Amino acid sequence: MTAPSDGAAVVVREALGRLPVEAVVDSARVRMVLPVTRVLGPAALAYVFLEGFRPVGAGALPVERLSAAHPDVRKLEQAAGPGDAGEAALEEVTSPVFVVRERGQVVAGAGYRVRAGTAAHLGVLTAPQARGRGRARVVGAAAVAHALAAGLLPQWRARAFASRRVAAALGFEELSAQLSFDIA
Repeated sequence: MTAPSDGAAVVVREALGRLPVEAVVDSARVRMVLPVTRVLGPAALAYVFLEGFRPVGAGALPVERLSAAHPDVRKLEQAAGPGDAGEAALEEVTSPVFVVRERGQVVAGAGYRVRAGTAAHLGVLTAPQARGRGRARVVGAAAVAHALAAGLLPQWRARAFASRRVAAALGFEELSAQLSFDIA
């Protein structure tokens, strides 16, 4: 569990310490003991090691590297909408953004930001019209391969079943759950 300050940590620890462990990722139970103003999750946290990684095969689409600030990445975020773009948080990645294009437009992108110096927290985003055709898997695999080559542990956080399915196809194993919230 993390908190933004020592004071918030005390409040959260006292409130959640009264709940069974499995309840701390149940937003309804958390709302019963804390004045929650906003909730994100719960989400599954999955990880993959080099030995379990299943990269995309040789016949995959060509992947290009862009910076997180590239205008084509911003256009992808606009096409996906604020909810999905906020979840992927491609503007926060510290790696290149690995993208695929269709008819010149970026339709999927993935990158990661380094956390605690060892984890590569992935962000993957696909434009609505390109979903369900393996684009997320292609760009996700490129980002994972880059993270593993850098000696990082790839982490995939997902709420949506489709995102969890992509992670599993790449070899990720769900090991925990996460619930994020703001308190008054």
